[in-house]
Amino acid sequence: MLSPSVDGFGPRGYPQGFPRGSYESRPAELSEVTVRPLDAYGALDYLRTRSDVDGARIGLHGWSNGASTALVAISDVTPGLDKPSVATGFRAAVAFYPACGLKGQFEDRALHPYAPTLVLHGTADEEVSYKRCRTLVEKARAEGGDIAIQIYEGATHSFDSPSRKRQGVEANALATDDAVKRSLEFFARHVKQR
Repeated sequence: MLSPSVDGFGPRGYPQGFPRGSYESRPAELSEVTVRPLDAYGALDYLRTRSDVDGARIGLHGWSNGASTALVAISDVTPGLDKPSVATGFRAAVAFYPACGLKGQFEDRALHPYAPTLVLHGTADEEVSYKRCRTLVEKARAEGGDIAIQIYEGATHSFDSPSRKRQGVEANALATDDAVKRSLEFFARHVKQR
């Protein structure tokens, strides 16, 4: 299984990313709502040119701000794309601890994912609100969206980081084990299977 990663910050001059609490001061050219979903589709287009990739079975996976990007990329309002679908886009998406405010994109309308989507979040996330994500998912599901959320009691932001600091928290270690298993099963069900 090929698992490339797209760096939306480094090529734009921010290889170290951003510190906690800097969200509001980030430049517009790094927007997870208007710019970086296009990076995901650029990667999708590239992968579809490769002979070792089945272009009809590509999933999308993001962490933190990349997870927020994934939620917009898998939605029906992806910038620059007309009516994205599983035929033209991704087969499924997994978002680890996204910020679900998404610059107000889904305040007046629900998120409509065009493909199955899974959100994984912890209740002790010190950077973004799992409650906001739960509300986003509930609103999407109420309108028929194929999206689910798994909330881990006591898990922090970056709960799956292999660092001793993160994995030393029992809730993080438990969340990591479950999230990895759940993600693999989710992709096997929606991407590997035809």
